[in-house]
Amino acid sequence: MYEFSDRVNNIKPSAIREMFKLMGDPEIIAFSGGNPAKESFEYDTIREITTDLLAGEPSNLLQYGITEGYDPLREAYIKHILEPKGLSAGLENILITTGGSQGLFISISAFLNEGDTVLIEAPTFLGTLMVFDYLNVNCVSVAMDENGIVLEDLEAKIKEHNPKMLYTIPTFQNPTGYTLSLDRRKRVAELADEHGFIVLEDDPYCDLRYKGEALPPIKTFDKSGKVVMLNSMSKIIAPGIRVGVVVAEPEIISKVTVAKQAIDTHTATLTQAICAEYLGRGLLPGHLERTTPMYRERLDTMLDGFKHFPSEVKFSKPEGGLFVWVTLPGEQDVDDIAKKAIAEKVAFVPGAPFFNDKSLAGSTLRLNFSASTPDRIAIGMERLGKVITDNLK
Repeated sequence: MYEFSDRVNNIKPSAIREMFKLMGDPEIIAFSGGNPAKESFEYDTIREITTDLLAGEPSNLLQYGITEGYDPLREAYIKHILEPKGLSAGLENILITTGGSQGLFISISAFLNEGDTVLIEAPTFLGTLMVFDYLNVNCVSVAMDENGIVLEDLEAKIKEHNPKMLYTIPTFQNPTGYTLSLDRRKRVAELADEHGFIVLEDDPYCDLRYKGEALPPIKTFDKSGKVVMLNSMSKIIAPGIRVGVVVAEPEIISKVTVAKQAIDTHTATLTQAICAEYLGRGLLPGHLERTTPMYRERLDTMLDGFKHFPSEVKFSKPEGGLFVWVTLPGEQDVDDIAKKAIAEKVAFVPGAPFFNDKSLAGSTLRLNFSASTPDRIAIGMERLGKVITDNLK
């Protein structure tokens, strides 16, 4: 018998990671993960880049690196990702992390003490909820609608709770697919300035837009340095590379860098160099131009599949990202529906794990469309629609 820390004992396993076990069964059509399409991976290009890098002077790529990150990647990120979004930065504003998840953990760790209050969207990414639980942070839920955070509720919660941080996924939010409107983005930055809290802007999906017009990050409206922006290469190059980015004021970057040093010293230099070359060769725009039609077809196929569902079922209609959010009528046992769906060889994630306050969850669930082909999506939606129709009867 082992005696574990309260910190670890208080954390529940990730519902998504448990669902990942099902994705190994080829008979199950999995709407449960958050994976980019394997067809989006540019195997030959990454192989060529890696070969070229190792054919040169590879010793520096296989040696320890600086915690802040590989300078050519930081420079390429500024030029090819930040500047096109209307943001200017220097190397002192950039920290490279081991995936976006590490950026989340060390940014939260740098600002929040045990018992501090953070405002979160309801629902929000369950991986971040696990970090808040791990650090024993007080989470207060803020209402959302199809245009993102509801400002009236946000301002009321700010006055009531005096938070140290607001955590938000403003573009194609996980799990809802909602996008924070332009006017609300501006107001969030203003409120952070007025009340002195940090906005942790988690934006890994922003480049996966299939319809509509791109919106500037909240960071572009940041006049007081209160917005910390997180990005990731996982959704736009490949998640196995494990490269993420923190963008913030130099004073913040220095503290977050120390937090990273306590974890892994530095992100793998070779994978940073691969990303630097990928961006530096100007490959990202063409990659997105090729992959977005594929994702658009998968999204449209999923949305069309709701013709198999009862008319009372509501669902989001995102313009990008990876997810569709579904609300069933009345009070349904969504966990039981998930079990019945698995019996019919289709899987999804119930909505409750995405809420800190489970009473807000209602009868909700999240569907992922990016990891399945259109024909499998069509079959899976027909199966799931029948399961839900039978359940509502």
